[in-house]
Amino acid sequence: MTILYLLIPLSLILLGLAVWAFFWAVKNDQFDDLEGPAHRILFDDNENDLTPEQRAERKKGTKPPRDREPPP
Repeated sequence: MTILYLLIPLSLILLGLAVWAFFWAVKNDQFDDLEGPAHRILFDDNENDLTPEQRAERKKGTKPPRDREPPP
């Protein structure tokens, strides 16, 4: 019975932390785009993998040079 005096306040503190973390995530737009990452995996070209120079060349409309030949 005495363990309840420890477990009940501890569970209330953990619940408070979970509620605070949820509202922090909502406030900082963590749940803004739920479907974007799922659709992003379907595209081959990922802008994040390119260097800034390659991004600039892509915006100009020129194709960046390839480091290796495509497979046959």
